Amino acid sequence: MAEEEKKNRNNEDLFKIVMPEPERVTMPAREVAEQPAYLVNFANFYVSSFERDDLEIISEFDEDHNMVNINHYLLLNQPFSRKNLVKHVLIDHAHNFQAILDKMSQETGVDPEAMTTYEDWSNWYEGIRAKIESSLS
Repeated sequence: MAEEEKKNRNNEDLFKIVMPEPERVTMPAREVAEQPAYLVNFANFYVSSFERDDLEIISEFDEDHNMVNINHYLLLNQPFSRKNLVKHVLIDHAHNFQAILDKMSQETGVDPEAMTTYEDWSNWYEGIRAKIESSLS
């Protein structure tokens, strides 16, 4: 009987499946630079305007197609909450926002660092909109 038991164990060993341990590779955490408050405020206003399809005035200050890069990112990441969307869009596109702000400053004299709230940007935007001549034709 001991010989039969030994034979059964050998047969079990033949059909035993051995799973190797997976080699796990983890990506290092991405370094996220702290963004200046004025850039976060503008990005928040921009995302809000994007959600309302109201970027016409901002587009007047985009010479190098910065908005294409930003909007593409926003379209791909719509499920994010606005807070997370603003945080993440600034990781990759802070330079695009800064280029738009630089052009705004140059053409309108607005000081982005003085725009400390969403309401400041909203008021500025409505002021620019009010200066646009409308046509009845």
